[in-house]
Amino acid sequence: MNTDKSNARLTGIFFIAAAITSIIGLSLYNPVLQNVDFLILGASHKNQIVLGAIMELFLAVSAIGTAIMLYPYLRKYNESLGLGYVCFRMLEVVFILIGTVSVLAMVSLSEQYTYSILSDNSYYNILGLVLKGIHDWTFMLGPNFMLGVNTFIYSYVFYQTNLVPKPLSVLGIVGAVFIFAASILEIFGLIVQISASGVVLALPIFTFEMSLAVWLIVKGFNLQYLKNKKDGI
Repeated sequence: MNTDKSNARLTGIFFIAAAITSIIGLSLYNPVLQNVDFLILGASHKNQIVLGAIMELFLAVSAIGTAIMLYPYLRKYNESLGLGYVCFRMLEVVFILIGTVSVLAMVSLSEQYTYSILSDNSYYNILGLVLKGIHDWTFMLGPNFMLGVNTFIYSYVFYQTNLVPKPLSVLGIVGAVFIFAASILEIFGLIVQISASGVVLALPIFTFEMSLAVWLIVKGFNLQYLKNKKDGI
């Protein structure tokens, strides 16, 4: 029982850490992601952007941490769903890391641009836009699309097993649907990633993850259903 309580607290901490590091990391990328002069600003804000990349590495570690901590409980209900959650969570992390590498590559490109003696620098601008595009696509496919899928899976298991209160599980399912819808709309260019519409669609899943984290830290998992299943009741 003490182990389960510790696992729940650690899972909650991982969720909070993932949310905090993702917000900080994205905001620190502003010089290269939100400015047309990214070729100049990348080199002059190198330390800030590298710090943002480190935040995203912590985000990746936290996301993997949630997968490791939740898997043993999810598989007790259904092995396939538990494994599916881990796989989609890992795919989310892969896209996050690809996006991180693309931003760091933009810093290197900016440094080369700063010291370039070429009169025609259009090559640097084109390559920079390609790297920025890679980050934008990974953001859609990772923290949006894959996040929607893996959140739906574990929220569904939560709902079926009462590991957490049903209203919280329902909020997770709703949040998963909303963030998945956001990713589809972004892929087709119907909404912009960083926009009022994007924030509105992301708000339910953010609220769910923070509420879940607090619940797990304070209350932990309700394991009665899994115990009954194990006992054949």
